[in-house]
Amino acid sequence: MAKPKYLEQLENYLRKELLLLDLGTDSTQELRLQPYREIFDFFIEDFKTYKPLLSSIKNAYELMLAYQREKIRTLEPLKAKLITMNEDCNERILAMRAEEKCEISVLKKEKMNLLKLIDKKNEEKVSLQSEVSKLRKSLAEEYLRYLSERDARKILIGDLNELRYQREDMSLAQSPGVWGEDPVKLTLALKMTRQDLTRTQMELNTMKANFGDVVPRRDFEMQEKTNKDLQEQLDALKADYEEVCKEHEVLLQLHMMTLKERDQFSAELQEIQRTSTPRPDWTKCEDVIAGGSERWRILAEGKNSDQLVDVLLEEIGEGLLRGKDSFRGLGYGEDVPPFLRFDGIVENKKPSKKFVVDLLQDAWKERLGDEKSKFQDFFFNFLERRFGTNDAMAWAYTIFENIKLFRTNEVMSHFYAVLMGKMMESVYINHKNTVAKLLKEMTNADTQNEGLLTNEQFSTILKNFFPLKKEEDIQELLESGGWNANSEDVLNYRFLFIETEEGQSEPFVQKLWEQYEKEKEEYLQEIKQQLGLTVNETVTLSKLRKALMTIDPSLDKHTLRAYLSQAFLIPESDLLELEKEKEEEEEEEVEVVEESAGVVLHKVLERLRIADTKRMGPRELEPTS
Repeated sequence: MAKPKYLEQLENYLRKELLLLDLGTDSTQELRLQPYREIFDFFIEDFKTYKPLLSSIKNAYELMLAYQREKIRTLEPLKAKLITMNEDCNERILAMRAEEKCEISVLKKEKMNLLKLIDKKNEEKVSLQSEVSKLRKSLAEEYLRYLSERDARKILIGDLNELRYQREDMSLAQSPGVWGEDPVKLTLALKMTRQDLTRTQMELNTMKANFGDVVPRRDFEMQEKTNKDLQEQLDALKADYEEVCKEHEVLLQLHMMTLKERDQFSAELQEIQRTSTPRPDWTKCEDVIAGGSERWRILAEGKNSDQLVDVLLEEIGEGLLRGKDSFRGLGYGEDVPPFLRFDGIVENKKPSKKFVVDLLQDAWKERLGDEKSKFQDFFFNFLERRFGTNDAMAWAYTIFENIKLFRTNEVMSHFYAVLMGKMMESVYINHKNTVAKLLKEMTNADTQNEGLLTNEQFSTILKNFFPLKKEEDIQELLESGGWNANSEDVLNYRFLFIETEEGQSEPFVQKLWEQYEKEKEEYLQEIKQQLGLTVNETVTLSKLRKALMTIDPSLDKHTLRAYLSQAFLIPESDLLELEKEKEEEEEEEVEVVEESAGVVLHKVLERLRIADTKRMGPRELEPTS
C-alpha cells in the first residue's frame, strides 16, 4: 500500500533537516529535536479538527522539557558543592589518619622505652638480691668462726678458773683460820655460784644462737626502703603502660567511629544526590492567581511551603467550585453525614467567602442557646430555618464544600472539624471564651480607656492569665503581638483581637491557638509516657486515672471524670457510681470490672485529642508552708 503524498513530503523534509544537522560539528540534542517540532507544527496546522488536542499535547511536552532543563541547571551548583564537600571530607580523614599514625608511633616508642627501663630495674633487683645472698653467706661463715673461737676461749677460761679454784680450795683447806669461815660452807656457796654462772652462760649462748642471724635494724630499714622505692617505680611504670594501652584502644575506637561517620556521610551524600529536588519558584503563581502579584504577595506573606500549597489549592479549588452549577447527592448510606443524605442533583448556591463566614458565625450564636441536639442535626435545622426546607439541602452541600476547601480560614476550618467530629464544640467555645476573657483583663488594666498598654503591663497580664505557660511561650505571644527590641513602649491591644471580614484573626490570637494545640499534644505525650505502654496496648480505667493524677495533681474530680468519660465513652453518672462501688466493694472485684473495660491506647489518646484536654496545674505541687 503506497504512502500518502503528504507523509512522504514530511519524511523527506525530516531526513533533509537531520542530514544538515549531522553535517554540523556542534549539533546538540536540542537542535536535533527542532526538525521534529517543525514537522509536528506542520501536522497540527494541516489537521484543523485535531489542532486543539495536538497543541495541548505539544505544550505539555514543551513544559516538561523546560522543567527538566531548569531542573538540570539548578542541580549543577549542588553537584559541584557536593563534590567539594566530598573532597574536604576526604582531606580531613587523611589528615586525621596522619595524626593518628604519628601519635601511635610516639606511643610505641614510649612503650619500648618503658619496657627497657623495666628490664633494667629487674636486672638491678636481681643483682642486689644475689649480692645480699653472698653477704648473708659470708656473714654466716664469720659468725660460725667467731662462735667456735668464743667456745674455745670459754673452755680455756673455764679450765683456768677450775685450776684457780682448786688452788684456792687447797690453800683454804691448809689454813682454815685465815678466813674465819667454815670451809664446807664456803665450798657449798662456791658450788652454787658456779651453777648460777653455768646457767647464765647457757642462757647467753642460747640468746646468741637464736639471734645470731638477725641483721641490724638500720640495715634492714635501708633495704626495705630501697625495695619499696623500686616497687613504687614498678607500679608507676605498670600504670603508665596500662594508661598507654587504654589511650591506644580509645584511638582505635575513635578511628572506627571516624570511618563509620565517613561511610554515613557518603551514604547521605549519595541519597541527597539521588533524591534532591529544586525548590519551587512561588513567584510563578503571580500570573495564575486572580489579582496578580499584589494579591499573591498578601496571600503568601509569612507562610511556609506547606501553607503556600494549601493557599494555592484553595485558589484553584475556589475557581473549580465556582465553575460548578450543581452537586450530586451522596445517597443515604450510613457513612454519609445526616445533613448530606440526599439522592439527586442539588444546586450550587455559589456564595462569597464573607457570606459563608457570616453564616457560620450566626450558626455559632444560635448554637449557644441550643446545645441539646447533635451538632449535625442542629446545623441542618439552622439551614432550614434560615433558607427554608426546599433550599436547605442545597445550602448544606454548598456550605460543606466551601468549609472543606478553605482550610486556612479559621472559622471554616474549625466549623468543619466540629461538624465532622474531629473536634468537640467545647474546644472552639472555650477558646473563644478564653480570648474574650483575656481582652477583658487587658481592658480592666487600661484605666485610661485609651486602648494602650505598656510592655510590662502586657507581659504581666499574660503571665497572670496563663500561669502554666513557659517563659519562651510568653515571649512568642509578645512577639506575635508586635513587640520586639525596636518597638515602642506602648501597644494598642485592641488591634490584636480584630477579625477580618472573612473571619481571620490577628497573629496574636492565631499564636494562642497554636500554643493550645501544642500544649495539648505535650500533655497527651506525658500521659502516654506515664502509662509506659505502646499505642497498640490496652489501658484500663484505673491506670489512666492514676496516670492523670500523677502528671496533673491539680485535677479536680469533675474534670477527671470528664476526661475518663471522654476516653472510655462512659457516661459520667456511671463513673460516679463506679467510684462509689470502689469505696464499698473489695479491691479485687473492682479490678476485675475495670480490666474488662480496657481500650487500646491510641483510641484513648485520639478521643482526648478531639476534646478540650489541657493541664490544670503544675506537675509537682508546691509544698504548703
